[in-house]
Amino acid sequence: MTVVVGVDGAGRTRRLGELAAATGRPVVPVVFTTVEDLDALLARARADGALVVVDDAHRLPPEPLRALAAAARAGLPMAMARRPTIGGPELADLDEALAATGPVEHLGPLAAEAMSTLVSTVLGRAAPPEQVAAVHAASAGLPAVAVLVAADPDGTPPALVARLQRRLAGPDRDTAELALILALGLDLGDDTVCAAARLDPARAAAATRSLRDQGLLTPDAERMIPAVARAVLADLSPPERRRLHDTVAGALLATDADPVRAAEQLRAARARTATAADVFRRAADLLRFTAPERALSWYDEALNSGADPAVLAAGRAEAAVLLGLPVDLDAATGGPSDAARLAMVAGAAAAFDGRPARAAEALLGTGPPGPVLAVPALMATGQPGQARTAATGPAPLPLRRLAEAALAVGDPASALPPLIEAAEAYEQVPPAVLLPDLPHALGALVAVTAGDTATAEHLLERALSARAGGPAAQDRHRTLLAWARMRAGRYDTALAELDRLAGTPLPGRERLTFACLTAGIARRRGDIAQLRAAWALAEPVLARRAVDLFHLEMVEELLVAAARLRHHRRITPILDDLDALVDRLGRPAAWAVSLGWIRLQIAIVGEDQPAATAAADHLESLEPAGARQRAQCRAAVRWAAALTGDVPPDDVLADAADLVAAELPWEASRLLGQAAIRTDDPSAARRLLERARELSRPEAAADESPADGGRGSLSDREVEVAQLVLAGRTHREIGAQLYLSPKTVEHHVARIRAKLGAGNRAEMIAALRSLLPAEP
Repeated sequence: MTVVVGVDGAGRTRRLGELAAATGRPVVPVVFTTVEDLDALLARARADGALVVVDDAHRLPPEPLRALAAAARAGLPMAMARRPTIGGPELADLDEALAATGPVEHLGPLAAEAMSTLVSTVLGRAAPPEQVAAVHAASAGLPAVAVLVAADPDGTPPALVARLQRRLAGPDRDTAELALILALGLDLGDDTVCAAARLDPARAAAATRSLRDQGLLTPDAERMIPAVARAVLADLSPPERRRLHDTVAGALLATDADPVRAAEQLRAARARTATAADVFRRAADLLRFTAPERALSWYDEALNSGADPAVLAAGRAEAAVLLGLPVDLDAATGGPSDAARLAMVAGAAAAFDGRPARAAEALLGTGPPGPVLAVPALMATGQPGQARTAATGPAPLPLRRLAEAALAVGDPASALPPLIEAAEAYEQVPPAVLLPDLPHALGALVAVTAGDTATAEHLLERALSARAGGPAAQDRHRTLLAWARMRAGRYDTALAELDRLAGTPLPGRERLTFACLTAGIARRRGDIAQLRAAWALAEPVLARRAVDLFHLEMVEELLVAAARLRHHRRITPILDDLDALVDRLGRPAAWAVSLGWIRLQIAIVGEDQPAATAAADHLESLEPAGARQRAQCRAAVRWAAALTGDVPPDDVLADAADLVAAELPWEASRLLGQAAIRTDDPSAARRLLERARELSRPEAAADESPADGGRGSLSDREVEVAQLVLAGRTHREIGAQLYLSPKTVEHHVARIRAKLGAGNRAEMIAALRSLLPAEP
């Protein structure tokens, strides 16, 4: 008794013949006509001691199956072949009767050696391994398909197409519809397959079994055999194929499939229909902020599939701006909602181009959240009244936090915590809108002005790690990181960025940063040739007169370069613009100090002693709250006095130490050097020059422990936080006492740890105990 199980084309009939020949018995094949004829056939088999061979048992009606089962149980030798699916109790009974006394063979795909023999037999010669592998892959190892593919390796075998036409032309329309969907070779979910084939799950399962039994699916029954799929699609006319693609696209949309995955499936099928275009557009819209380059490719697919360009305009523009690509906004049109999006794109593009006033104008003319997005640009251009009004509009949390921080920018130290919160909120839930600038970048610029390079680096490194804001923002964050480190006396990153960006087209805002980096490095090296090269970059930037508050300190490098090269005509208009800007903001002390410091540096480069004295007197009259600004004011007075030959060495050293603590080490070295060459005391000159040389070394500032009361490089606020940490307070308790959020406290603690070089909290506590006096 033997049962052979396999799908159509697996070789069931051939295997039955081999088994029958091996027995040496007469063979009686079952060809059913009537029950009486079958009874006569079985009686003859008993009389002759023959083997009854039942091929395609799954096709027999119930009555003969019952008769065969009874004969098998009575001991009549029998071999049966069937499909894997047992479709009724009668076939199950016969199968059980045979399996009880004999083996059950399952015919699977051919192994490599058997496939090589088959292909060689078809070709009439030894087949090369690569051809055998290709036939095996195309046929999934099914012998009947492999024979046809081997005979026609370069195309779709007509015999296979004809075979499938016969199989799928029958009354079982469920199987035919499912076959068309599976032939596309897409990785579709069960719900999408059911929707596309218009089948409920039970009917879909039955149709899948039928396709498997017919030998059309791979052994795992998850996909159609590749050669079979090609043959199915080859029989479709172009309109039928378009209808099929549209059906699948509609099913993907109806079942809320992931748009990107759905788009990938349709692109693999080369779908070009209106519904497919809608799927491509949805995929692009989903990716436009997180992966703008991929989004543009999906917008192209949508366009090639017949989508209306106006429907794609806003999304394409958003993705292009994030990539730093030019956008023709005058030619972009869309519906009413798209008009608002395009206006926000115009605002962001203007900001990227270094034109904050135009950015603010464009954003104020849109609906929410455009006005809130305009707040940083309004403050940057000295329009606090409009900024306060715009900040009241609705917007997502990260944008509201960013607007709150911008309103407080008059005091950089106060603006920094909400900027940190805005950056954290952005990372948690990035708003689906194009930002003129990320809170990480603005936070870094403000942090440098506050003398807190550690926070600037922390924010920028987080933005780079998260790839926040797209490729254009990545360039901005990297150049700002280089800028912050250069100001703190660490030049390696700045030099690397100069090399990386050399010859790269940059938008106006990043051209400003690049020019400042170039001028800053040249200034610190005393390299006149490089300074002239920097000026060639800087002059077109300054000619635009589009400077703003956030980039005020950067402009120092360009204006000092202009003074050094005697290009004074560019200096006065920019200084006048910055003066007017700071005036409109109410002369906040921190920014007034930054502006006064620029005037001092220009006077020093020009060896203009009266101008230096005037700048120092102005700075001395200010009363800034920040430690960095206070250090600058004291150093300005000392510097102006040194130009007249008034050089008390201990005082100069103390003021230089304050500059180092304020993260202005290069300025400290210049103060010391200029004081040294103007003193009449050789011993004092040696002391000052030795200290100046120490500070002029690259990375010297990173190793400093400034003379600031024995508290390392910690700011006043960090000292407050550190003392409460030593007292055993939790972040929440510290926040309640200092009116800070626990998140901001956590950030302060992270910066303290970084500044102290502590590897963990225990090391930080030990370092703080040695630095700070115990609190009573």
